[in-house]
Amino acid sequence: MINLRDLGADLWERSNKFTRILIAVTTVALFATLPFLGGTFLNTPVAEYESVLVFPIAIFVIMALGLNIVIGKSGLLDLGYVAFFAIGAYTMGLLGTKTGLNTWEILPIGIAMAMLAGLVLGVPALRLRGDYLAIITLGFGEIVRITALNINAIGGANGIIGIPTPPTIFGLEYTFDNHRLYFWTFLIIILLTIWMIRRLSARRGGRAWESIRQDEDAAELMGVPTFRYKIWAFVLGASVGGAAGVLYASKTLFISPDNFTLQVSILILACVIFGGMGNIWGVILGAVVLGYLPDRIRFLSDARLLVFGLVLVLMMNLRPDGVLPRKKREKALIKKEIK
Repeated sequence: MINLRDLGADLWERSNKFTRILIAVTTVALFATLPFLGGTFLNTPVAEYESVLVFPIAIFVIMALGLNIVIGKSGLLDLGYVAFFAIGAYTMGLLGTKTGLNTWEILPIGIAMAMLAGLVLGVPALRLRGDYLAIITLGFGEIVRITALNINAIGGANGIIGIPTPPTIFGLEYTFDNHRLYFWTFLIIILLTIWMIRRLSARRGGRAWESIRQDEDAAELMGVPTFRYKIWAFVLGASVGGAAGVLYASKTLFISPDNFTLQVSILILACVIFGGMGNIWGVILGAVVLGYLPDRIRFLSDARLLVFGLVLVLMMNLRPDGVLPRKKREKALIKKEIK
């Protein structure tokens, strides 16, 4: 059977620089036209198709890419990733309503706050591994949510309302129902995130993450400063989550602690595992499918959760390494079968 992914990879490898640029530009242009497909079979029963493209799909893609740095690249199990998402959103909510700063001025602040939180959590937590690390990160996520729930100065249980939209850009105005403009903005953020991850993966840091993921003890014996690179993975992953939080708050105009539950972390983790840990394109596919599917089958009412769960169980049995697993992992499995 023809493997379309391998076919595409071979085409990319054989192409020269000009052809690669042409392929990339064409692909981006095709994705940019997605909002115009409303009114087709892609429509969802309740929410507007264009709205679903922005949230949950685009937001899920951004968050999944960030979590993939932590889990897929470095092999660190983080169950509290929603905390960084919440920190970015609350930074946008507080500064947007109490200062004159706009979304683009708050965005780097939200990223910095999430990175700081990643550093504060990572320094003590990343000395542990496996289940212990998972429990600490899960607890951190709940601490952030409960703190937001109980501090009235940041809205408490009522949350924050009246969060401003981004300022007009090139004569285009961000309004609550201008989903296309938001989608194109989020698409730019996604492309920048992909560029960052690919650049880092090809450098010393990426090779260090790969060695940590494969065997941390062996990496340390070979002289890799594992703790330092784990911190970097955690902080960079947090930065992407913080950026997603800022964008989410500026789109929804309202946030509350109920938006940042453990369920969000689990769902983003499912996107990464479902798509293929460590594979950027697999993670994106996983986020698109798991973001879109619940809204597409909403006509099933409560039964849609059962269908959603069955799809996950079925796929994890048929493709335990994800829909688009890492090529290195595939080669290792093939060698194992031969032996």
